[in-house]
Amino acid sequence: MTEKRGAREIRESQLTPVPNHYPDRDYEVNITLPEFTCLCPISGYPDFAVIRITYVPDQSIIELKSLKLYINKFRDRELFHEQTVNLILDDLVAAVKPRYMQVVGDFNPRGNVKTVVTSEYTRGKDL
Repeated sequence: MTEKRGAREIRESQLTPVPNHYPDRDYEVNITLPEFTCLCPISGYPDFAVIRITYVPDQSIIELKSLKLYINKFRDRELFHEQTVNLILDDLVAAVKPRYMQVVGDFNPRGNVKTVVTSEYTRGKDL
């Protein structure tokens, strides 16, 4: 069976920084990814979340199609909620080197438990 184009694009994708045309200005970028999925590492059941990214760029911004494809890579990964949010933050900081970034994972309730994980990066402070 031939691999479909979407599956190939997701598998091969990499976060892509593009030049920020306003690097001397502090401004905030807010991105919402409402269809995030990953798998519970214990049960294998799917977890669903809204991922919210807020950042103040420096020299680069994130190209949004590359972010969409990167986020879709998580659909078959077994990760705890805390791992997921911190991994997304680490990968995005490495890609665009922002002045500030926050990633929030707002996970749907499962088994009467709702989880919201927030992780932040500020340039000059240790993670």
